[in-house]
Amino acid sequence: MNANFTTTITVDATPQKAFDAINDVPGWWGRITGSTTAVGDEFVYVVPGLHYSGFRVTDIEPARRIAWLVTGSYLDFTADKQEWNGTTVRFDIEEAYGGTLVTFTHEGLEPEDECYDVCSNAWGMFVNGSLKAFIETGEGKPYSFDGDETLTDADHAELHHQVAEAARLANNAS
Repeated sequence: MNANFTTTITVDATPQKAFDAINDVPGWWGRITGSTTAVGDEFVYVVPGLHYSGFRVTDIEPARRIAWLVTGSYLDFTADKQEWNGTTVRFDIEEAYGGTLVTFTHEGLEPEDECYDVCSNAWGMFVNGSLKAFIETGEGKPYSFDGDETLTDADHAELHHQVAEAARLANNAS
């Protein structure tokens, strides 16, 4: 059964406003290092002690589409820690229903995957809740952490290095 995870939201905003909000990843998902604004840009997203993923922007069409390739990942709660590697996160944006329709797809996140239930629930929470609110009101509910979980810029740099190394090793194995 090859069914990618998909969820759709309709927002009271223009396609360009939705596009701009999606590209402001810290505003709706959480802290990142790197950039999301042009094809080839790379960024890293981290939930300390649980998950990190490196992404490369592969498609960006203002007010229409954004796609990120997962270049390296670590999921602490799965046997295959790099289950997301090589998958693609995509946002398709179109004017509809007097507002904007945003279709989120995580290509390669399939029901057979160990992380499917946890990951699809998390994506649903962030896309249907935080991103929708961020597009419409400018206030999302991104994941945040502090105290012992706070990451320094050096921590983020090291995680970015680890993701790049994982991607290099995966490319050499191919």
